[in-house]
Amino acid sequence: MENGEINLIELAQHFSDPEKAREYLEKLRWPDGPVCPKCGEVNNAYRLKPTDSKKDKHVRPGVWKCGGCREQFTVTVGTIFEDSHIPLNKWLLAYHLLCASKKGMSAHQLHRMLKVTYRSAWFMAHRIRYTMTQEPLSSKLGGIIEIDETYIGGKPRHRNAAAGTNYRGQAKVSPVANKAAVVAVLQRGGRVQSKHVQRVTAENLKPVIEARIAEDARIITDSSTVLGSVFMGRQHDQVNHTQKEYVRYEDGVCISTNTVEGYFGILKRGINGVYHHVGQQHLHRYLTEFDFRYNSRKETDSMRTVQALKSSTGKRLMLRDSKQN
Repeated sequence: MENGEINLIELAQHFSDPEKAREYLEKLRWPDGPVCPKCGEVNNAYRLKPTDSKKDKHVRPGVWKCGGCREQFTVTVGTIFEDSHIPLNKWLLAYHLLCASKKGMSAHQLHRMLKVTYRSAWFMAHRIRYTMTQEPLSSKLGGIIEIDETYIGGKPRHRNAAAGTNYRGQAKVSPVANKAAVVAVLQRGGRVQSKHVQRVTAENLKPVIEARIAEDARIITDSSTVLGSVFMGRQHDQVNHTQKEYVRYEDGVCISTNTVEGYFGILKRGINGVYHHVGQQHLHRYLTEFDFRYNSRKETDSMRTVQALKSSTGKRLMLRDSKQN
């Protein structure tokens, strides 16, 4: 492996056992030597060697002891791997599979490929998505910004029809009655940030826009009346999809929302074709996953995996927390 890059073949060959995976993770997390999570001292620890006893080994593999505070620790302390009984080599494989699959990988597929229970595979996938959470941007998105909304979910059933009837007495069913609204803010040629909102209203969208977009950015949307009322005082262009207008040019600038709609295409193909169903309480995690892969689209699969692994530090997600939010 050169420059810390990994691919599936190298994972299968070199990380066939947990100890080799642990050594790789130590080099990735501690390039300057072991760091004590208790006192923060760098390269002032020594590895404890497992010794046999009548019942078991006194020290499990991978334990270090700090020369300063004299506390014991491992490379998994303070990461999503802490207290996990799943071998580290399976964790690394799961990371690579989720980072390299453009439309994601289902928990059932991880369950079959990694030989873990479905419950474990589901929780592993949610933990990995949690580490893919993008840190708040140091500056707001600028330049040309495309904004659009989409709805995630299947077709409404008659028993779930929205209240109200038409003039014939038949139930009126909104096409988005049982769907979840997602708003995406995309910097053309740059990053995307998507967010699940309860309803697409000016009141809900205004704080999203103000927190993510610079004042001098040029905003492009479709002809939605909701989106049009949010950008008062900002440079705002619209394309009228109802009149079959999808692209036009003004002063050499392409006025279109095709880029953000392309992102929605990847998102929906992943949810419809791979995950099939996503609970609204977990939708933000899946949006994090698709945002992460899109924002690192110019990286190789191996570098994207390394980037995700480096983000595993300082994050914990308990099973009860993943079920609640």
